Amino acid sequence: MTSTAALSGSTRYRLELAGVALTGLLAVAMAALLVVDWLRAYPLVAPVYEQLRLAGWLLDDVLGTNVFYHPFMWRSFATGVFVGVVAPLVGTYLVHREMALIGETLAHTAFAGVAIGLLFSATTSWSGSLLLVALVVGVLGALGVQWLAERTDTYGDVPIAIMLTGSFAVGTLIISYGRGLTGISIDNFLFGNLSIVTPSGARMMAVLSLIVVVAVLATYKQLLFITFDEQAARVARLNVTWYNTLLVVMTAIVVVGAMQILGVILVAAMLVVPVAAATQVSNSFRETLYLSILFGQLSIVGGFAFSISQSLPAGGSIVVVAIAIYLLAVLASGRSATALSMH
Repeated sequence: MTSTAALSGSTRYRLELAGVALTGLLAVAMAALLVVDWLRAYPLVAPVYEQLRLAGWLLDDVLGTNVFYHPFMWRSFATGVFVGVVAPLVGTYLVHREMALIGETLAHTAFAGVAIGLLFSATTSWSGSLLLVALVVGVLGALGVQWLAERTDTYGDVPIAIMLTGSFAVGTLIISYGRGLTGISIDNFLFGNLSIVTPSGARMMAVLSLIVVVAVLATYKQLLFITFDEQAARVARLNVTWYNTLLVVMTAIVVVGAMQILGVILVAAMLVVPVAAATQVSNSFRETLYLSILFGQLSIVGGFAFSISQSLPAGGSIVVVAIAIYLLAVLASGRSATALSMH
């Protein structure tokens, strides 16, 4: 009986690794697609670009859709694939540290950044990337949360709540002021919209995703240590402050990238829901990490499919699919809590 259970566990583990590997290959393919889209004006790349458009047209013909022929849809789907990898990857640490609210906080901070960028571009001749402004403001907000957490005696979630409400208040004031001057609108960033995924925004998400994955791989053991026993990590002379700062900065990076598709209101869902689903059916932290990435990717692909088939917003569709996966995981597990090992 024991050997059968061990064999079953080994098979499951290999399937999970295969799923993560396939997700990685999909992300690499999407990155390659963005490179082709970026360099399509060059003679050597132009034929490849045209073949990709032809493949998209054929896919539209088979599926009866009218989306895959258009390059903006490639960029949107590629961005979604990257979000499906890095959001659960970072979210796994946040959920197990009971910091799920930090994603919502940094989304509101990034909202303030977009508001600042919109107002600045509307009142000057500046035409730079709004996402870049949001990223800078989001990272500064992450550093601000960490600074407050290290230097105040309040409960751990108080600085997060202060930053959440404060940054959103600043954003709403800027937007209200800007509407009176120029009529600027931020609705697409609030609710998400595939049309705001620009070529530069998709490429930026690809680069940021690579940075996040490399950072997590390089600091996996240290982040694991502070996640499960921060006090012991301090006793062991680990630079806990630096790793906490790294985690919140990575969260800010993920939030800004995901905001293009999910919007400020829904972006935190991809940090939390796939991880919650994985926690229900996993037996270790590493397995939770693998499954959360798989569930995140299923949420993205399923959400896009549902969105296209029903002509509904992609952000809401992705979150609904993620919640459906979570409910299935709860039913499949048949347990209310999971005792995780640190392996």
